[in-house]
Amino acid sequence: MAQTQDSVAPDLRFTVVIVGGGSAGIAVAARLKRERPSLDIAIIEPATTHAYQPGWTLVGAGAMKLRATLEQEGGVIPTGCTWLRAAAASFQPDDNTLTLEDGRIIAYNRLVVCPGLQLDWDKIEGLKDTLGRNGVCSNYSKDTVEYTWTCIQSTSGGTALFTQPPMPIKCAGAPQKIAYLAADYWRKQGTLNRTHVDFCLAGDALFGVAYFRPSLQEAVDYYGINLRYKHTLIAVNGPERKATFAVTAADGTVTHEIRTFDMLHVTPPQSAPDFIKKSPLADAGGWLEVNPATLQHTRYPFIFGAGDVMNTTNAKTMAAARAQTPVVTANLLASLDGKPLAGTYDGYGACPLTVGYGKIVLAEFLYGGKPAPSFPYDQRKPSRFAWFLKTTVFPRVYWDMMLKGRDIDLPHHPQWAKD
Repeated sequence: MAQTQDSVAPDLRFTVVIVGGGSAGIAVAARLKRERPSLDIAIIEPATTHAYQPGWTLVGAGAMKLRATLEQEGGVIPTGCTWLRAAAASFQPDDNTLTLEDGRIIAYNRLVVCPGLQLDWDKIEGLKDTLGRNGVCSNYSKDTVEYTWTCIQSTSGGTALFTQPPMPIKCAGAPQKIAYLAADYWRKQGTLNRTHVDFCLAGDALFGVAYFRPSLQEAVDYYGINLRYKHTLIAVNGPERKATFAVTAADGTVTHEIRTFDMLHVTPPQSAPDFIKKSPLADAGGWLEVNPATLQHTRYPFIFGAGDVMNTTNAKTMAAARAQTPVVTANLLASLDGKPLAGTYDGYGACPLTVGYGKIVLAEFLYGGKPAPSFPYDQRKPSRFAWFLKTTVFPRVYWDMMLKGRDIDLPHHPQWAKD
């Protein structure tokens, strides 16, 4: 009689298994190793390239080289950790095991789930066939981000469309950042006056945190960008340069509108990875179900989450993963030691909104959209200081501190928020 999976002995066993070798996974692994070097840790990650994705807005605008945002995955795996270059396929949380796509069963004492989210390119009809040519670009892939800069440089009039799908997505400000940078470039080239720029977003608000909206509206007005609310991109015909939008009216009726374009920057729909959606770890929406403060799974106490895959309401940004790292580390170690979980995540996220070359609105906020500035100035005002942070400081903090487990926990000061 064939054995059932329940009775199969695991192929490998580790004290801590981390699913995902992106920003959150490497940061948590490095911090755990630094705080408890004896831990036996495995990182499950099929990709061989590690990317600093916050830099891709700058790459798409010609302000950073793509190679500066990429590193070999093997080069960021913390010393002493085991890299399982494979993809996770399913979870058996009652047995404290998971199964890889190659069939191996991995056992753990504690599990950290942080595979990020997936880009659902296929949900836009025709997009995959034309992405990277015919003026259709996207900063959301390392394979197409450089083409964005090509499109911006080659557009000297006509119609430029920038899209934003329904939430949640990673870095919710990114779809509009590239619109501002492109418009600023065309302004400097003297071609903005003959370029029709539309920002087409599925939602009904320019930014989720109301505190920062007036500053962003100023940028929209300055460049003459047209905001098209309740416009969701559903199809692209690249050769004919036509984009189809589902437009939702105030009464809820939906009509289809076809727009012609010379340049189209697409932000793809996004969701939790399929292997998470179909797992017992997911909530009704398919996201990893965790306690929003402790980041411990609500039903399986030996499992923790980090990064974009969680069902927490914070912005899905690198800054959020950075703030979650010490919380997950502290609570996982407390769990191993049989102690109460004292680490608390306050929902911190940050979005450096590039409203032009050399000008950034530095949006920082907690759960509920509460502003939480780190610096004693009005961060709603575009500043060159924030541009310096975005282009020079933050990448170094990422590569040299966050991924090395020696990051510092900067205080945030909600009381500094201006009236």
